[in-house]
Amino acid sequence: MNKQDLINEVTRRTDIAEADVSSVLEAIMASIRDRVAKGQRVTLSGFGTFERQRRAPRLGRNPHTGQEVPIPATTVPAFRPGNTFREMVVPKKRKKPGRKPARRR
Repeated sequence: MNKQDLINEVTRRTDIAEADVSSVLEAIMASIRDRVAKGQRVTLSGFGTFERQRRAPRLGRNPHTGQEVPIPATTVPAFRPGNTFREMVVPKKRKKPGRKPARRR
């Protein structure tokens, strides 16, 4: 699903004009980008958290020569899905019925 597909889906589900949905989606994305760029965390309950993370400097390898290459520290945007979202995508595994573990004395 791309941005236009999302706009079409929201329009279909809400009966709001496509232009209005597009404007609202742009405003939401701009707000999230602005806050994360400032180092603030944006949490959408039931969906997830957007935040800025710092990556420490490290050593990488050139895949052609195998030579070590220093990779400088950097800052990247990150997203952590919330529990509700995560469980919809990857349901919890059920335990298999079977023997109970032996009790320790």
